[in-house]
Amino acid sequence: MSLDERFNKAAEDVKNLKKKPGDADLLEIYSLFKQGTIGDVNTDRPGMFDLTGKAKWDAWSKLKGLSQDEAKEKYIAKVQSLIDADA
Repeated sequence: MSLDERFNKAAEDVKNLKKKPGDADLLEIYSLFKQGTIGDVNTDRPGMFDLTGKAKWDAWSKLKGLSQDEAKEKYIAKVQSLIDADA
């Protein structure tokens, strides 16, 4: 299975977890997904009243410079760890 196929499978698998991951895990998988699909953050930071948007933007921005392939590998590993913990 190619990296993209494994990445897409992980993106589907994460939707089927029995329990919702914690906020820190959700931010991590969000930021790794964005870095893996888009690359470095390419939008302005949300305004002061958008606390969720700022947290997501900050998490993604911290991954600046990480290659898309490396982000995909880390995403796959993170989703697998959540699946293992969910079992």
